[in-house]
Amino acid sequence: MTDGRTEQLDATRDRAEQVGASRDRAEQVGASRDRTERVDAGGGRVERGDAARNRVAVLRATERLLAEGGGDHVSIDRVAALAGVGKGTVFRRFGSRAGLLQALLEERSKDLREAVTDGPPPLGPGAPARDRLLAFLDGLGAIAEGNAILLAAHEQACAEDKYDDPSYRSWHGHLSALIAEARPELDAGFVAHALLAVFDGALIRHVTPPEDPRRFTRSVRSLALALLGDGAAGEGEDGRHLRAEVAARVPEDR
Repeated sequence: MTDGRTEQLDATRDRAEQVGASRDRAEQVGASRDRTERVDAGGGRVERGDAARNRVAVLRATERLLAEGGGDHVSIDRVAALAGVGKGTVFRRFGSRAGLLQALLEERSKDLREAVTDGPPPLGPGAPARDRLLAFLDGLGAIAEGNAILLAAHEQACAEDKYDDPSYRSWHGHLSALIAEARPELDAGFVAHALLAVFDGALIRHVTPPEDPRRFTRSVRSLALALLGDGAAGEGEDGRHLRAEVAARVPEDR
């Protein structure tokens, strides 16, 4: 025979299971909604409007928390609460805190990525490898100087798989190809890793005084010229205009 306490515990357990089942059903419905896509006029897959809005809200919440308290202030719970979405929505879309920071970094480097593939020279195709490499480092330097807090948080969160990070792979692949073309006798992959190693958020903030916000990019440029050897192209008017344009378009977190 069961006593009153046992019956009470059983009833409590039943209610908890019902709540959990309801939550699971809601998560499944949300997952189905997030995965739903529509076909655009060209036959390609595009993101649903609600999923796109959620993604933007989550990224804006992430960058706000990052600006308020640095990488340690960013968590799935805080981001979800600030964005006004369920925690499951953030997990499904980004997977983890590291995924949030990866996505934010990809967003902030989108203009540079598109300019490399489709933009005019010297950043885009058509210019000598040396000119393209220096233009790319100028553009990447502008992103780094404006997003040192994000880079520092990203470096910490993604330390275990840094070299598999989407942004890093893209940057490294582009630099390696340009270095191999400009200086085929060098170990292009290693030199590209060496250049990217200095794009460290803590280092950028340490070496950048308020009165000289472009010191980091100039120093990276000098390092690249030293690695490439004599004959590297100068910046030129196009390079200066490009650097100013990229810097003006990059959101800042500090």
